[in-house]
Amino acid sequence: MTKNTIIVAAMSVATLATTTQSCMAVATSNIGMTILKQILLGGITKGLNIFSDKNSFLANQLIEAAMPQQLKSLNSTLEKIGLSSLVQKEKEYIAQAAAFTVETSRPILINAVNNLSAADVGRIVQGGSGAATQLLRERTSQQLMSAIAPKVEAKLNEFGIVKTLNSALSGSSMLGTLLGGQNSSSSVTGNISRFASEQMVNGLFNIIQNHEQQNSTKILDALKGQAL
Repeated sequence: MTKNTIIVAAMSVATLATTTQSCMAVATSNIGMTILKQILLGGITKGLNIFSDKNSFLANQLIEAAMPQQLKSLNSTLEKIGLSSLVQKEKEYIAQAAAFTVETSRPILINAVNNLSAADVGRIVQGGSGAATQLLRERTSQQLMSAIAPKVEAKLNEFGIVKTLNSALSGSSMLGTLLGGQNSSSSVTGNISRFASEQMVNGLFNIIQNHEQQNSTKILDALKGQAL
């Protein structure tokens, strides 16, 4: 390798390092912070708007995909014994309950976004598409579960979901067995509420992440444009 080649190579490495630092500096500046917050807040608004409308909630495949395995197994069993209409009723109850979690979830998520730091944004930029939602999930998922689960349980009790299911199963112990082996009404309701709450939280993050990924090119283009 000639001396000139070594010099050119060294200059290229230095240029790349400078460019990377420049992009990172822009990403963690007010510009980068604002862009990322706008994307996250847009995803949150989109998700909560879906939660506010029963039909939109029921039709959303990202929410359907978030259903815990225990609820999937319950619904599969009910369908196999000819109770598909009951599965639909259960899903409608959960969709209606979801609407009552919106104003509880909103401030938790918005507060987490507003409290993002420059270091957080740097981590998000390095993490690539979906990293912002992942960070938001880490910061808020447990808080969301704790906050919405009581509301979900209260609504499902109000709708009489366990009574409806037990009546359809002619008082058998199948429902309790499928949901953890506990047959008391309160235990069964608690299990269904917990699984429904998990579906809501994970479904909401699925929507936010999908929104982030759809806008990832916009984020990168904006950051690159500011860095040049």
